[in-house]
Amino acid sequence: MSSSHIISTIDPINGFNITNVKDRPNVVEGVDTNSLTIYFETKTSRQAYLDIPIEQPERDLPRTMSNPTGNYSG
Repeated sequence: MSSSHIISTIDPINGFNITNVKDRPNVVEGVDTNSLTIYFETKTSRQAYLDIPIEQPERDLPRTMSNPTGNYSG
């Protein structure tokens, strides 16, 4: 199984391409070689990215998977 570190130089908040990443704010998502580094144009756009709520559908998985009605037809 191969893995790689991915680097994104497109600011996900404003869509600008960051051509010089030196000293630019960034976020690393994931760990080790299975990670993604995202660069941002400004600290403000980095903070806007960090302020986006994270969905965690696995928290509702037991409720999603249960069928208390016993009705198995769609």
